[in-house]
Amino acid sequence: MRTVGLIVEYNPFHNGHQYHLQQSRKITGADAVVAVMSGHFLQRGEPAVMDKWARAETALRGGCDLVIELPAAYATQAAEWFAYGAVALLEATGVVDAFCFGTESGELDAMRLAAKTMAAEPPAFRASLKDKLDAGIAYPSAYSAATTDYLMSIREHEAAAFPFDKPNHTLGLHYLLAWERLGGQMEPYTIRREKSEYNQTTFTDNAIASATAIRKLLFDKRELTGSKPFVPDTTYRILEREWAAERSPVHWDHFVQTLLHGLVTRTAAQLRELREISEGLEHRMAGVLPTLADTSFETLLGALKTKRYTRTKLQRALLSVLLNHRKEDFTTDKLASGVEYIRVLGFTDKGRELLKRMKKTASLPVLLSAARPPAEYRYLQLDTQATAVYMLGQPGRHAAEALFRDYTDKPIIL
Repeated sequence: MRTVGLIVEYNPFHNGHQYHLQQSRKITGADAVVAVMSGHFLQRGEPAVMDKWARAETALRGGCDLVIELPAAYATQAAEWFAYGAVALLEATGVVDAFCFGTESGELDAMRLAAKTMAAEPPAFRASLKDKLDAGIAYPSAYSAATTDYLMSIREHEAAAFPFDKPNHTLGLHYLLAWERLGGQMEPYTIRREKSEYNQTTFTDNAIASATAIRKLLFDKRELTGSKPFVPDTTYRILEREWAAERSPVHWDHFVQTLLHGLVTRTAAQLRELREISEGLEHRMAGVLPTLADTSFETLLGALKTKRYTRTKLQRALLSVLLNHRKEDFTTDKLASGVEYIRVLGFTDKGRELLKRMKKTASLPVLLSAARPPAEYRYLQLDTQATAVYMLGQPGRHAAEALFRDYTDKPIIL
C-alpha cells in the first residue's frame, strides 16, 4: 500500500486542504494518506480554533487515513524545527513512501538543489544570517535573504533566482533541509497552492479561501454560516457540533487572564528563562503591562510590537509564558535528537492496516493515548500540559476531567 505523508494544521480543514490532499494522492500514486498534525497550539503561536480530536476527525472525514500528532515542542516552533519534527515523524513510521507539501510555485527542483547545498549551513551562510539578524531583520526574512545571497555567491543561479521569501517556499525549503539532514527515504513532492494566498484575509473565490480568512470570519462575525462555502460538509458539521457545545471557536482572548497571571507573577529574569524570550523582550513585557488600555490580547500584542519583534515572534513568546515552555527543554541538542514517540489521534480502516504494519516498521513507540507514559517522554508531558491549558480556554468547558483528556480519550476511529 503506497502511502503519502502530509504535514498539516487543519485550522480548520477547508476546501483548499481537500484539494491538496486529493492532488497529493494523485501525483504520488498513493493508496493511503498519513497526516502529521499540530495539536492544540500552532506554529504561529496561536491556539487552534478547535481541539486536536475534532480537527483529527475533520482530517479523517476529509480523506486522511491516519492522523498522528506533532508534539507541541515542534508544532509551536519557527519553520526549521517545525519542519524537522514533522519530517522526522513521517520517516519514523516506516510506512510513508512520499511526502507532499504545497508551495506558491509548485516547483521542486530549485528547492531540492538549495536544500542539498544548504543542509550543512556553510560558515559564509551563517555569517550572512547573523549580520542580517543583528541589523534587526526578522528571522524568516533574514534566513531567506541569507540563503539567496549564499547561493548567488557560489553561482547556483537556478536556485538563487528562486523566491525563497514566499511563506510556503520558506517552509518547503525547511522540509527539504530536514529531509536531507535526516537522510530521509521518502520521496518529496510539491503542488502549487491555488486561488488563495497564505495568510490572505479576504475572499476572492467562491469555494477556496485561506484558513486565515475563515478564522477571521468566525471570530469577527461570530457566526458559522458564512464559512459553509469554503469547507467540506463534513468539516461544517463538526464545526456546528463544536460551536453548539461552546467548545469552538477558541481564540487567544480566552487565555488572556491566565497569560497575564503568568506575566505578573514572573520577574524579568524568570521570563528570560522561557523559550523565544531574549534581547530585552522580558523587560518590554514587564514594562508595557501598566500602560495597557484594556486586557485584550490584541491590546497587549500591539503594546509589545516593534519592527524587531514580528507578530508571530511575539505570539510564540507569549505562548511560552502561557505553557511555561522553558529554554532548557528546547535546546538545539534536545530538538535535534528528534521526536520520542508517535502519538495516534485517529485512523480509518486503511489507517488500522498502517498501524499493524508500523508495529514492525516504526522506529519509535506508537502510543494510542498518553496513559501511563514513560517518565522520559518529556515532550509528551508538555503535550498533556498543553491540553489542560487549552481546555481551560474552551468557553463551554466546566468539568475538571476535561483537563486530562490526553489520558482518557481514545483515538478517533472511522
